[in-house]
Amino acid sequence: MRRIRSGTTEKTPRTPRKRRVRRAWWAAGILTAAACAGLLLTGGGDAGPRPLSADEAQRLALARFRTYRISPSEITVHTASGDGTAVVRAVVDHRRHRAVGWYEVTGDGRPNGGLLAWDQSGLAVADGSPTAAAKGALRAAERLKPTAWTRRAFGAAPLDTALKLALSLGADRPDNAQLLAQSGPLRLRDERVDGRRYDVFSGPRPRPNASASPAGPRRDRSPLSYWIDEEGGMRRVRVDLGEGRTVTLDLGGVRVRGVVLPGAPWGER
Repeated sequence: MRRIRSGTTEKTPRTPRKRRVRRAWWAAGILTAAACAGLLLTGGGDAGPRPLSADEAQRLALARFRTYRISPSEITVHTASGDGTAVVRAVVDHRRHRAVGWYEVTGDGRPNGGLLAWDQSGLAVADGSPTAAAKGALRAAERLKPTAWTRRAFGAAPLDTALKLALSLGADRPDNAQLLAQSGPLRLRDERVDGRRYDVFSGPRPRPNASASPAGPRRDRSPLSYWIDEEGGMRRVRVDLGEGRTVTLDLGGVRVRGVVLPGAPWGER
């Protein structure tokens, strides 16, 4: 029996019981410390949603301000619903609360697209051939007269919700981190986008009269999710509108230099 346990035929000196106990406790302490260190390094293993830490609340509070500071910047909007999908590639000026870009819509009918401009009061569309670059939409819009644009007020479609949300992602000052933390945001997980790590936070719980519908499957959680980097930069925002309708906004994160949004979509010459 001794040979099987020790793997040798030699007899080993008997270790005093107190020394064995001390060694056992010392080994247990090392294992506990290692386990705690692992939890700290991995953030608890992403066990599930939890309230934000003070640092996380501060980063989320900075996100809209950082977006405002780099404006004008590019944004890509994807919406999906039972009627089809829509993609918008645009340049947003958060200081003027305006945006101009391309749109492409696919659904039951023939795909269509063109130029799109919007502000806080509604949107305007004009004929055009979408290209990959959002800056190309600005050049195309500059060549059009104000009469080439057709305007309408915002409606309840997912795309309209996305366009209004895009203009709200910039603010000229940071949000109050303490009040933000008290309004129910959660850290959901971490993800990598284009090779960079982001924390995914659910936004503050919507007010009962909020415009964004909380009719999704998680009524106790905000329908908004934010992808925020270690410096408070906002990379992505997603909205669950319920009934299979989703909105995703991807932010470019860098200033688009040397551009001016044309005034023609708003009747300016």
